[in-house]
Amino acid sequence: MSHDANTARHRALDWLLHSPLALPLVGLIVVSVMMAFASDNFFTVNNILNVLRQVSVVGILAVGMTFVILTGGIDLSVGAVMALAGTVAAGLMVNMGLHGGLGIAAALMVGTGLGVFNGVMVAWGKMPAIIVTLATMGIARGLGLIYSGGYPISGLPGWVSWFGVGRVGIIPVPVIIMVIVYALAWVLLQRTPFGRHVYAIGGNETAARLSGVRTRRVKLAVYAISGLTASLAAIVLTGRLMSGQPNAGVGFELDAIAAVVLGGTAIAGGRGLILGTLIGAVLLGILNNGLNLMGINPYMQDVIKGLIILLAIYIGREWR
Repeated sequence: MSHDANTARHRALDWLLHSPLALPLVGLIVVSVMMAFASDNFFTVNNILNVLRQVSVVGILAVGMTFVILTGGIDLSVGAVMALAGTVAAGLMVNMGLHGGLGIAAALMVGTGLGVFNGVMVAWGKMPAIIVTLATMGIARGLGLIYSGGYPISGLPGWVSWFGVGRVGIIPVPVIIMVIVYALAWVLLQRTPFGRHVYAIGGNETAARLSGVRTRRVKLAVYAISGLTASLAAIVLTGRLMSGQPNAGVGFELDAIAAVVLGGTAIAGGRGLILGTLIGAVLLGILNNGLNLMGINPYMQDVIKGLIILLAIYIGREWR
């Protein structure tokens, strides 16, 4: 019996030392306990569901960001792409009278198309991802403002709100959408050759290419996935706001990157798990919620979150 107990302890210690999920889970538990002591309202069903609903948009954005960062890239355009996709969908439904399904399809095409553009510029144009996606951020934001005239587009069909505030039982629809997106991403990364190629490129792109991996195609695909998840987040956000907001998503790219980093994914690529990103997104949401419940000044919240992200990167580097 003691031998079994020692074996179990050794396995647990080995997992803590080597699993990318270990630190994010410890961080989630510590922050949750702290917030529970700080506020009696934290550990209520309504508050937990509210946290998950609030984190759903950034959580979905972070899925695409995980794919990109695993290859050693970055996508700063996701917030602006999300705003443009939502504005186009709203405009087609309200101003042109198109069926809502066509508006949603257009949003998905806009997001994916801009992701493909980023991928082509990075993979075939051999341009730095940070520069390409920074430029795309400006392009997408500008196109959204031009298309809408700088004003929100409201008057959407009532059923659109289901994507943002609807419920299935007690579970918010945005949470269900987020979980489905994470499940699909997990399968793609952990159970397909494409996922192995993503990790290989982040680990050593030259070695991956010499091994026969079509690195440019994989890079194109990961940026397309990032654009697709940005448009999915746009559908959720548009349903929540019941309008297309050309100024939506400012700073969301930083929150998505934070969720990925807090989830244990190496910022240089090649190491990390999609489940870690989910933990990181929830951790970020709990942190935001707890600081609000504690009445912390919003500006101070930004300082605290920034310091925590820096600490997560530093600890992650040292741990590895």
